[in-house]
Amino acid sequence: MNMIPLPDIVLLLLGFAVLAADLFASNKAVSYHLAWVGLIVVSLLIWIQPHDQEMVYLGTYRVAGFALLFKQFFTLSALFTLLLARSYFTGQGDQKGPMGNSGEFCTIILMCTFGMFTVVSASDMLTVFIGMELATVPLYVLSGFRKGDDLGAEAATKYIVMGTLSTCIGLFGYSFLYGRAGGMTFEALANYTAANPGDPLLHLGIVLILVATGFKLTLVPFHMWAPDVYEGAPTPVTSFLSVSSKGTAVGFLLLLFFGPLAPATPQLQNMLLLLAGVTMVVGNLGAMRQNNLRRFMAYSSIAQAGYIVMALAGESELAQQAIFYYLPVYAVANFAVFFIIAIVGRERGENFAALRGLSKQHPGLAAIMMLAMFSLAGIPPLAGFTGKFMLFAAAAKQGLYGMVLFAALNSTVSLYYYLLIIKEAYIVQPEAELNPLGISLMQKSGLLPLTLAMLLLGVVPMFSTAIMEIL
Repeated sequence: MNMIPLPDIVLLLLGFAVLAADLFASNKAVSYHLAWVGLIVVSLLIWIQPHDQEMVYLGTYRVAGFALLFKQFFTLSALFTLLLARSYFTGQGDQKGPMGNSGEFCTIILMCTFGMFTVVSASDMLTVFIGMELATVPLYVLSGFRKGDDLGAEAATKYIVMGTLSTCIGLFGYSFLYGRAGGMTFEALANYTAANPGDPLLHLGIVLILVATGFKLTLVPFHMWAPDVYEGAPTPVTSFLSVSSKGTAVGFLLLLFFGPLAPATPQLQNMLLLLAGVTMVVGNLGAMRQNNLRRFMAYSSIAQAGYIVMALAGESELAQQAIFYYLPVYAVANFAVFFIIAIVGRERGENFAALRGLSKQHPGLAAIMMLAMFSLAGIPPLAGFTGKFMLFAAAAKQGLYGMVLFAALNSTVSLYYYLLIIKEAYIVQPEAELNPLGISLMQKSGLLPLTLAMLLLGVVPMFSTAIMEIL
């Protein structure tokens, strides 16, 4: 079977089909169901593509195993986002009432996902930029998707301002790379970087690009938008931001740092380690002071980004494998938490107190929340432990033992605030009689595979072995 960008083409056509169905179908649910069924088809198409081959189309669009792995990740993330979003369009989401325009919401998610596909398939900086903007600009719209919501409007405004600034900084960095390499293709960048790995202007360009990407990856000090946007945006959008947007930034950095810019990145190792260390500390300290569940997840996400960047500084093949393995491990735990936030949010709000009494009223939900917290904290034998172990191993392989010890201490500290969530669900008693919680079929359909993934990804070696064979 030839390597063709068939999943990408189908995803793009799916976006137009969903929009057309929303415009012309009398039943507005048709567009929603078309979207999630189409994403399953795209996922299957990615699965059957040969991951051990590589083809380049039009000189700028590359289809290879690395890209296919990320595309599968983005597709499943979009699918779980739509499963989570369904209750928000039927009035069972939160206390702010139902959201409208489900067809437009699904279309934006699909087009955003296509932008993410473009980023990881790019073979020149211009295609990367187009993909990055297509993956980012729709998120500004999604952040303020609920009309009349002041928090949502504030979140969208902050996101637009910070996002525009990061785009400008990134373009400035691209200009330095273009000026030194004389071209925007990865081949031209690789040739120049190999010949001039210590060029100060080249390093300046890389630093500016890293700053712009740090915004999407929520690295300190480029993280200030995240808590407000995570709180103000609708919960399905927040989950998509925390997983897909972060995954896009990681894919972009891997594409450059293990690709055309690889000879120059070892000289930036100290800066990467500094960013990783500060990000871990700020994320952990910030999470301890939160009472809102979504702001809590924002700071948790910031801390997790620090562990990923630590491995990125390892500059080894193991680092690439570890980072990609950790992304789905992080994603399934995050999505599980946001599904539970959606379930408790409609009747009880989204503060820590909303979890009180959950273990007695819904033992299954409390158990899933506990598994998610332990996985994010890196407790064996859950998937989060295996993921963090691989990240630490990638850094240790390069002799970064001090950083590994620092990260391990931060991971230990993070266990404290993850246990606070478990304490609310299992120990603290509610102050008043609890309203019953309704769980829709879509929510059950999402929570089941997420729970199985948290349990199995850490103990079944097949998944990590497959990644090592492809990358």
